[in-house]
Amino acid sequence: MAQSIKKNAEERMEKGVASLKKELASLRAGRATTSLLDRIQVEYYGTMTPVNQLGNITLPDSRTLLIQPWDKSVMSAIEKAIMKSDLGLTPGNDGSTIRLVIPALTEERRQELVKLIRKYGEEAKVAIRNIRRDANDDIKKLEKTGMPEDESRRHQDDIQKQTDKYVAEIEKVLAAKEKEIMEV
Repeated sequence: MAQSIKKNAEERMEKGVASLKKELASLRAGRATTSLLDRIQVEYYGTMTPVNQLGNITLPDSRTLLIQPWDKSVMSAIEKAIMKSDLGLTPGNDGSTIRLVIPALTEERRQELVKLIRKYGEEAKVAIRNIRRDANDDIKKLEKTGMPEDESRRHQDDIQKQTDKYVAEIEKVLAAKEKEIMEV
């Protein structure tokens, strides 16, 4: 029973780190990546559809994204969705493709992004700590139903080690993203 609690906690912690990585991938770091468009949804025949399911997205160079919709009638809807998004990009349309030029980040914008990254990181750490608390509560319930106290303490120590491991991984991910953003 205690092993399943620890395994469940570890799986949830892994998902928390993966969620942070996905969130950070969609932040604009002055370099074009296709993941910038992952959160953008376009209304297509009455259904909200991700941009990456409406056409090919390519990177002709490090600062340009090129979207080639399979259905040319959806081009204006894609442009509107990009304009409404929080990316701060203005799409250019040449009739068959949509071009997004990623401008270089200003120092002020880089600082804002670093603050945002730290906020996301702190939220991820809080989520990891909440998972630890839930797992420890479950272990304490087992202790009340007959588990020896020293065994309970050992399981709680294992959960703490898991927590430390995932918090360190979050720190590593944040440092890498911060370095990427501060790179000129």
